[in-house]
Amino acid sequence: QSTYCSTMVQHCEALGRAVQVVNLDPAAELFSYPVMADIRELIEVDDVMEDESLRFGPNGGLVFCMEYFANNFSWLEESLGHVEDDYVLFDCPGQIELYTHLPVMKQLVEQLQQWEFRVCGVFLVDSQFMVESFKFISGILAALSAMISLEIPQINVMTKMDLLSKKAKKEIEKYLDPDMYSMIEDSSNILKSKRFKKLTKSICGLIDDYGMVRFLPLDRSDEESINIVLQHIDFTIQYGEDLEFKEPKECEEDKSALVDEYFQDRVDE
Repeated sequence: QSTYCSTMVQHCEALGRAVQVVNLDPAAELFSYPVMADIRELIEVDDVMEDESLRFGPNGGLVFCMEYFANNFSWLEESLGHVEDDYVLFDCPGQIELYTHLPVMKQLVEQLQQWEFRVCGVFLVDSQFMVESFKFISGILAALSAMISLEIPQINVMTKMDLLSKKAKKEIEKYLDPDMYSMIEDSSNILKSKRFKKLTKSICGLIDDYGMVRFLPLDRSDEESINIVLQHIDFTIQYGEDLEFKEPKECEEDKSALVDEYFQDRVDE
């Protein structure tokens, strides 16, 4: 998630577009970008794990931190301050249990909506994990469970495409617009149990018939790839409908220089 945030921050800055990042991962370590708010100022996983009265492990500590955060949304409201018309990235923990088993992320979404935020979920899956059909189906189900739990528009992204070999990139293309029934046929020899074959066929049929989950590829070395993902998010949250886009300072300076040059030429004439 931090790599995604870093990529988007750099891309938006290049476009001359305001962007802020809020870290909501109490187990985070280092960032390559500034954050406007950091949950570790409120609570940190290491502190919870070191507390002798709690004695939580990493997972229990994270759950405790997020539940504590849910009871202290006032901290986030104060940290956000006045962010009208800003594009804000909320860098959340990656543990799927927070989205499927616990209400905290749903509570966060509802709170942001009460503060009049237009919220879009961005579900990230490592493309290196998705190069086999069964893993791809598993990734789809994880994305679908988060979508159902949060009840918000969701953009699903295959990350780290730049780390794949040429062969793997070609292989993964079929998962960007998948034919689920073909996947069932390709995997029929692997599934020995008739019961699991029937279950897998039902799952693939649901995904294929309703088109509920699709993935966008994200290659951080390709500006067009980054821009496509950002455009999908912008469309989902209707970003910029009420804004006047400001040109980057460099462009404004170049335009000013051209105007001065034009009038100087007229004077010389």
